[in-house]
Order: sequence, then structure tokens, then C-alpha cells
Amino acid sequence: MRIDGRVVTPSGVVTGSVEVTGTQIGAISPGDVSDPQWIVPGFVDIHNHGGGGDTFTTGDPDAALRAAAFHLRHGTTTLYASLVSSPFELMRAATAAYAPMVSSGVLAGIHFEGPYLSEVRCGAQNPSHLRDPSVEELATLITLGGGAVRMVTIAPERTGAIDAIQMLVSHGVVAAVGHTDATYEQTLAAVEAGASVGTHVFNGMRPPHHREPGPVFALLGAPSVVCELVADGVHLHDGTLAFAAGVAGPDRAALVTDAMAAAGMPDGAYELGGQQVEVRDRVARLARDGAIAGSTLTMDAALRQAVGAGIPIVDACRMAATTPARAVGLGETVGALHPGWRADLAILDEDLRVVRVMRAGSWVS
Repeated sequence: MRIDGRVVTPSGVVTGSVEVTGTQIGAISPGDVSDPQWIVPGFVDIHNHGGGGDTFTTGDPDAALRAAAFHLRHGTTTLYASLVSSPFELMRAATAAYAPMVSSGVLAGIHFEGPYLSEVRCGAQNPSHLRDPSVEELATLITLGGGAVRMVTIAPERTGAIDAIQMLVSHGVVAAVGHTDATYEQTLAAVEAGASVGTHVFNGMRPPHHREPGPVFALLGAPSVVCELVADGVHLHDGTLAFAAGVAGPDRAALVTDAMAAAGMPDGAYELGGQQVEVRDRVARLARDGAIAGSTLTMDAALRQAVGAGIPIVDACRMAATTPARAVGLGETVGALHPGWRADLAILDEDLRVVRVMRAGSWVS
């Protein structure tokens, strides 16, 4: 199969064609084409709580299947199911429910955003479920998941956090720093222990100050850390998005949605982690205190936001696909249009809106 257009590759834009052989990219060839469509790598979203009216946070596999299908239609061909802070019983049930979906490839992994987070910086996380990290709980989930548990967000200042980070990394699970009131030094200690992702950097964190830089500066400045950025114009001002992407560079800045069930849905009342959420003018906030509660974002919209903020499209595609894939250990199979890699791609029009999506060499209906 041959697809013509402007192909966004890791090294730049190639006007020509992508050859797809079976489930893989066969070749990328320059040439004259009449179709101005963009051909970009399928998006990789490593932080997503749901969409299309369905959520990952309850552990319901049918809802998870629908949410994954919704985001696939928006170009996300590799997706993590992110849960929020929950009782251990729900974490265990969700792991058992989603492990077969990871094995089948519907999901790429499970991400636990909590419950080992800061009360001070909990944001929309349910404070009644927050607690210190438990190596025993994590060991149970990792064993139960059989490889499905891929990332856990932890506040490094909590008692036992460093031990938990070291344990996760030793089992091949990504440790992320987020929802934290940690100092600069505490954050660097987590990085030294093996933490390699910053969960929606700036949001749910002690704000940076020139005399107390806190986690934001520590994460942006750490060469081994990939920094998640929610590019919806709400979580981050476009100037902040461009600044962070410039500091970290496209190889350490990853676009994520942090989407909740309301993504793609009308304004109204929704639920997240047992808390009521009100969505107005596409912004999701907790009903009780107005805290931002995830987003209504899709990855194609995040790409448009990044490009609108002045980030070149080649860099924006790295941030939306290549970098997040590498951050979670998938960077040699997905996340770029590269011969021999899985044929995951999205066709975009002149306005960078999705026209068609391919996953593993097959067009998505």
C-alpha cells in the first residue's frame, strides 16, 4: 500500500510516499505528489483517563474498550490507561481487568497516577485515598498484571517513596514524579533513584521560585527525565508550553492529554475518582473547589495547540509520538514513521485535523 503526502519523519518532512507492507512501514520515498496531506506518526498518549463518555478509572473493561476506540479515531494508536488515586481493591481489580487488554494490544499499559501523592498538591485526586507508597502493594500489582503495569506516579517527599521508585525501576516499571510538594533536592533524589518521567509538569506541583526552584526546574533540567506537558491552552499558557519544550527539547518533552471521560462530549456533569466534575467551555473542574480535573483534550488537538504555540511540526510530532514512546520503553517499535516499525500513522489535512488513521497497517473504521 502506498500513501502519498508530506511525511513527517524523525529527521524532517519528506514530500513523497509511505509504503506499507503488512503491519509495518516498508519504505519512505521522496517524490512528486499532488496531495498536500500530512502523514504523521500515530500518537502515543501515556497519560489518559478516558474519553468519549467513558473512563479508565473504574476498572470497567467495556468502558475502557470504548474509550480506547474514541482516542484511536483521533490518531492515538498507542495508549496507556491511567487510573487516579483509589483504594487498593480497585487498583487490583483494574489491573486484573486491563491486563488482557494490554496483552491483546488494545492498551499499551496501565498507569497508576496515585495514590502515593501529596495532599498539598493533590489537585483533582481524591484526598481520602492518598497514602504513603507501599512496596507490598506495588509488588502485588506488578505480579498480577504480568507486565501490564507500566508506570506509577509518586510524590518523592512521601515516606517510602525512594524505596518504591527503586523497586519499580528494578521491575521495569517507569517511575514518574507528580502531584508533589517536593523541594528541588527531594526531586533530584527521586531522579537519582530512577524516576524518569515528570507527570504533567507545572500542574500539581510546588510552583517554581527563583530561590526555591522546586520540582519544575529539577525535572526540566534533568537529562534523564521526559516531561509530560498538557497542551490544551488551559493547563499551560502557550508561552509556558513553548518555554518548557524549548528547555527540555523535543526529545525530553512529551505531549499528553490527561483526558477524562468528557473528552469529545458536551459540557455537563461527569465523575472522576468518585468526585463530581463540571465541564464548561471544554474545561473540566472539580465541583467542590474548582480544581482542574483532567482535560477534554485529544492528541490531535494537542498537536495543533503545540504548533500554534510556535513549535515546528516535526518537533511537535516527536513530542506527540516519538518521545513518549521512548519514555516508556516502546521507542524501537512505535512512535515514528521508520522502515520496519509498526505502521501506525494519521493522515491530517491542512489544518492538522484527522482525516484517516492507520494502526498496524489497517485503516481504522
